[in-house]
Amino acid sequence: MEYSDTLAIEAIKKEVARGGQVFFLYNNVRNMDRFLLYLRKLLPDIRIKQAHGQMPKHELEATMLEFLEGEFDVLLCSTIIENGLDIANVNTIIIYDADKFGLSQLYQLKGRVGRSTRLGFAYFTFQQNKVFTEVAQKRLMAIREFTKLGMGHKFALRDLQIRGAGNLLGPEQHG
Repeated sequence: MEYSDTLAIEAIKKEVARGGQVFFLYNNVRNMDRFLLYLRKLLPDIRIKQAHGQMPKHELEATMLEFLEGEFDVLLCSTIIENGLDIANVNTIIIYDADKFGLSQLYQLKGRVGRSTRLGFAYFTFQQNKVFTEVAQKRLMAIREFTKLGMGHKFALRDLQIRGAGNLLGPEQHG
């Protein structure tokens, strides 16, 4: 789906209104401060903080604990959330520039939401008028196609088709 401020604003407001929290994945640490200010301007009534792997350890830990305790609504973050972070109250994820991620990575990120009894929502966005490579198009179509529960195996097979099996012992390894 194409990136839209309106889409992001509505998705965030909808999740916060139902008492949930949001991951907003913006994987550009260099510009994250600026994007945080932009989101706060668009959503003045929503509590937003950022987290990424380049933050001092104590600051990152404090931010994550605050988010876990529900002290703010939106975590603007890098792919740091990909590594097994499960917060039951987070039921919406917005992935900015989704075309820049691999298929398995998108699937893993999508799995960070909807981990409780509430329905989860994943929004995969990209820049308006962007021309995609054939591989990026295939990735986004696959993520759209495999949305039902239990599709992990089919998803992995599609990823294998797109990236190729590679060579386990040679220089052509994929992965």
